[in-house]
Amino acid sequence: MITSKILQRVKGKGRGAIFAPSDLLDLGSRASVDQTLSRLTDQGVIRRLTRGLYDYPKISARFGMVQPSVYDVARVIARKDHYVLLMSQAAAANQFGLSTQVPSKPTYITDGPTRTRTVGRQVIQFRNASRKTLTGAGQTSGAVFQALRFVGKDGVTDRVINKLAAALSDKDCDLLVKQSRDVPAWMKPVVQQIAAHV
Repeated sequence: MITSKILQRVKGKGRGAIFAPSDLLDLGSRASVDQTLSRLTDQGVIRRLTRGLYDYPKISARFGMVQPSVYDVARVIARKDHYVLLMSQAAAANQFGLSTQVPSKPTYITDGPTRTRTVGRQVIQFRNASRKTLTGAGQTSGAVFQALRFVGKDGVTDRVINKLAAALSDKDCDLLVKQSRDVPAWMKPVVQQIAAHV
C-alpha cells in the first residue's frame, strides 16, 4: 500500500524533514504519490509548504507546528530543480559573525533562473549567477568566499581572518585553498592567510 510506504519514508526522515513528490516516485506513480500526499495533508500528518513542497512538521508544545528554516526550504527547492545553491553575501557574513545585518528577504544565488518562491509568509529570492561566483556552493568554502565578497578587499582585517579561520575544519580549509583558483585575484592571498590560521 503506497500510503504506508510513503508514511514510513516520511516518518523515517524524522520531524522537520522537507520533501517533494519527486523524492517519492520510487514508491508509486506521480498520480498516486500526489493523491497520497494530498490525503496526508488533509489528515494533518504532513503540511504543504508551497506548490510541490511538503514537510513532516516539528511540533512545539507551546507553538504547535514549527516553520522550517528558510535555508532548508531553499536547499530542497534547489535540489528538486537540480540547481546548485549558495547563500547571499550578507547572509554568509552574518553566519560568520562579521555582520549583524540580516537580509529582510532571504536571497540565494543559483545556476537556475532568477525567481521568487513564497513559502507561508516568507518570500525567498533566487538569483542567477555565474559559475565562478558559485564556487564552493553547498560547502563551507562557498560561504567563506561570499563573506569575503561582503567585506570587500579593503574590509579584510585580522578579525575577519581569525573569524573565518575559526569556522573551518582542516578538510574545509583544504577545499578553500583548492577552490581559490576560481575566485577574484584579491581573494587568493586572503585565503592563504586564512589557511595559515586554521
